[in-house]
Amino acid sequence: MENLGGDATRDQGEGAPGAISSLDDRALMAQHVAGDPDAFGELFRRHRDRLWSVAMRTLGDPEEAADAVQDGIISAYRNASSYRGDAAVTTWLHRIVVNACLDRIRRRSTRPTVALPEEENHATLSRLTERRDAMDERETSMEINRALAALPAEQAAAIVLIDVEGWSVEEAAVILNCPPGTVKSRCSRGRVKLAATLGHLRNPDHDDGVTATNDKNLGSTVGAASLKGEK
Repeated sequence: MENLGGDATRDQGEGAPGAISSLDDRALMAQHVAGDPDAFGELFRRHRDRLWSVAMRTLGDPEEAADAVQDGIISAYRNASSYRGDAAVTTWLHRIVVNACLDRIRRRSTRPTVALPEEENHATLSRLTERRDAMDERETSMEINRALAALPAEQAAAIVLIDVEGWSVEEAAVILNCPPGTVKSRCSRGRVKLAATLGHLRNPDHDDGVTATNDKNLGSTVGAASLKGEK
């Protein structure tokens, strides 16, 4: 990645030169636009972990996630003058990185999904909800990432932002540049699909498949289990 203002590769805990680290995000943006060589590097250090988390969970692949974050941050660096202050800086950065992720998904020539014949659906769901052997947290996180990656991009992005990263519906709507109602709809449809794949994380003793209408809190389960897997 090109040098995005100062040494952007230093550990997040290191202080930035001078008083840069004491400035808030909006002041750093203003400093960057005014030509300060260190301001954007400090912004990147502050927000890179959450940006990486969103990219990774949206794309499901570390290499693609790294490329998407790089694309998004370079775009933000070059187009910082377009920031108007109508949203928090972190929201603006997330919007750019999420768009970079969605662009990458749309450019994929094929998407590896396999539709199950209707007659196999019940048996498959039953197998998914049988009591499984104890699974450590890392394996659970990997399973969640695979399930998220199999969702349509817009649904995955909405669920990642709200259920995993903890953004509100209104904040996610700003990041995704769509109405809050659309975000809610995407989350609802995505959770129905996740319920079929991941419902056993909540209902290990359930023998009749997962009933999506009773799985309103699946998103919270996904978020909690996913974050535990990263510790």
